[in-house]
Amino acid sequence: MASVHESLYFNPMMTNGVVHANVFGIKDWVTPYKMALLVLLSELGRAGAQLARRGRRRLNRLLLPLLQGPDMPLSRLRKAIEESCPHLASSVHIRLKLMAEGELKDMEQFFDDLSDSFTGTEPEVHKTSVVGLFLRHMILAYNKLSFSQVYKLYTALQQYFQNDEEKNGIDESDMELTNTEELEGKMEKEELDVPLREEEISCSGPLSQKQAEYFLSQQTSLLKNDETKALTPASLQKELNNLLKFNPDFAEAHYLSYLNGLRVQDVFSSTHSLLHYFDRLILTGAESKSNGDEGYGRSLRYAALNLAALHCRFGHYQQAELALQEAIRIAQESNDHVCLQHCLSWLYILEQKIFDSCVLLEHSVNKSLHFGLPYLASLGIQSLVQQRAFAGKAANKLMDALKDSDLLHWKHSLSELIDISIAQKTAIWRLYGRSTMALQQAQTLLSMNSLEAVNVGVQQNNTESFAVVLCHLAELHAEQGYFTAASEILKHLKERFPPNSQHAQLWMLFDQKIQFERAMNDGRYHIADSLVAGITALNSIEGVYRKAIVLKAQNQMSEAHKLLQKLLIHCQKIKNTEMVISVLLSIAELYWRSSCHTIALPVLLQALALSREYSLQYLASETVLNLAFSQLILGIPEQALNILHMAIEPVLAHGAVLDKGCAMFLVAKCQVASAASYAPQKKIEALESAILNLNEAKTYFAKVDCKEQLRDVLYFQARLFHALGKTQERNKCAMLFRQLHQELPAHGVPLINAFK
Repeated sequence: MASVHESLYFNPMMTNGVVHANVFGIKDWVTPYKMALLVLLSELGRAGAQLARRGRRRLNRLLLPLLQGPDMPLSRLRKAIEESCPHLASSVHIRLKLMAEGELKDMEQFFDDLSDSFTGTEPEVHKTSVVGLFLRHMILAYNKLSFSQVYKLYTALQQYFQNDEEKNGIDESDMELTNTEELEGKMEKEELDVPLREEEISCSGPLSQKQAEYFLSQQTSLLKNDETKALTPASLQKELNNLLKFNPDFAEAHYLSYLNGLRVQDVFSSTHSLLHYFDRLILTGAESKSNGDEGYGRSLRYAALNLAALHCRFGHYQQAELALQEAIRIAQESNDHVCLQHCLSWLYILEQKIFDSCVLLEHSVNKSLHFGLPYLASLGIQSLVQQRAFAGKAANKLMDALKDSDLLHWKHSLSELIDISIAQKTAIWRLYGRSTMALQQAQTLLSMNSLEAVNVGVQQNNTESFAVVLCHLAELHAEQGYFTAASEILKHLKERFPPNSQHAQLWMLFDQKIQFERAMNDGRYHIADSLVAGITALNSIEGVYRKAIVLKAQNQMSEAHKLLQKLLIHCQKIKNTEMVISVLLSIAELYWRSSCHTIALPVLLQALALSREYSLQYLASETVLNLAFSQLILGIPEQALNILHMAIEPVLAHGAVLDKGCAMFLVAKCQVASAASYAPQKKIEALESAILNLNEAKTYFAKVDCKEQLRDVLYFQARLFHALGKTQERNKCAMLFRQLHQELPAHGVPLINAFK
């Protein structure tokens, strides 16, 4: 059908094979598909009150996407109508058959009769309604056709109908076997949700201006709200190339091509399409018409600004800075304060890659508020909060700042920024080690409805904020031993953000990290080692750190120490305080295992000072537990018990299940060591208390399937039961220990040579 469309409607606009810029000067034209819609509207008017209310309602819901969307095969159109009103579908089919198998005068008579819909005191269709405008456009377009074009249209209608008859003959037996209820549910979902299918567009040929605009707006909306329902990058680019073949100066198509290039991280295609978009705006004069004499300069400065943002996204900071300088220069010449504020925001993003400075950002927030730019002001506040969170500011002050930005969001209905703010709060509570508060914020965002209107069936809030929150939620569940729930969340993430989508790297990293932790807990170090490469590809710092953990678990102390030292220097350079503290704790553990207990103390004190300086409460508690373990090794268990009371409460309240088990195991070790100097009766009470703590630790370790720690707890319990003369309990623990000891590789039974 594409060749028919081209010969009929595009040749008059071509000179020597070159398409003119105003190829969409004709708003609409008649095609066989649109004639089928005209027949549907005619039969709908004839049916009148005889049509059931429910069927009419469903047809009304169906009409708008049918009128706006691209041409589709007659078989698919019939199926859509049959689900709403089977009798009407039959009437449409019979009417089309009579027209296609009749003579040319039948089609002429049909278009003459369409004008009767507007006559009378109570016309069937109002001229200014959506259906009325469509009918008038079709009548006008048909009346403008020459006789040869009318004949070609009639031939195309015959071919359109014959193609459906041939396909219907092939599929007739399959359709009879289809369950009516399943078909109804399926068609209702497909027809009313409306995302365009690849086969629909590919068979439709060139699109009219309205169809092209509808296609572009729909795909752009889907890319923003629900990328899974948009066309695949390759298919979308194919359709955009088809649009641009007939109209190279269609600026909006170039912009959608730019967005499509960003989906697959194609820097060349994205840059090419972005430059063409602004070139076409200038060539077509669209900007100058809407912005007066400033249109040309406005396009240039925003083109430079968008180019700077594009280079910054791909990490080309030098090119981004040059483009940003150009945008600033043009904006200053034009006295465009709005553009300058956007430039200032991006200038801060580029500057923070070199050094941390809040001056530019604070200035940007003040100016944005002054010029009435709440979106930019809120983004500036969010960035300030993030920077000050990494600088160790108190959580209450940060939440107050976010509360002020939330007032801006709700006042101006900035739905996307509301989501970003809640995701930011989730991340801040996670950073400070308050998992309960993080969980609450995550649930708040997930239970919210978007303020933006989207089509029925389109997944709302398919944004980066939701990806971040869901990833945190999966990790929180995994830390508490709910691996099945974590897997379900990750499965939902994979469906919501497919691997080729722009936010897929978030869940990929968290998925790899959860699998790594499970493998380490289970003692399967070879599997954990195989996961390191995937983590490194997504986050190099996390990958190196986990490689060092695997080496440490495999007793390759010197290699692990070298790797941790290099990572420590790098993290100190980039000011990644959270990772610095984690690396220091791992280095201290290496010193313990090498029997250098006194050397580990300064390292732990350094980690404690950093964690308290930057308000990282959970890491501070973990560091205190490590210090208590050091004191136990150095022979002062009473002092270790005293400082344990400082740290164990935050761990039990907000910590991972594995950390809770390690903390309770450490308390039991300190109690047993302290009981050596007690009176006999008091010693028995201390040992019984230690057994209770070991039972609690055993419950925690069993929840995360940490078999090595379970083996150590069972060995320790067996020794305590033996000391108390409880033979039956001792034998039970010994039997369970033996089962685990045979299952796990024999590394000895370390009781106090490591905290975890």
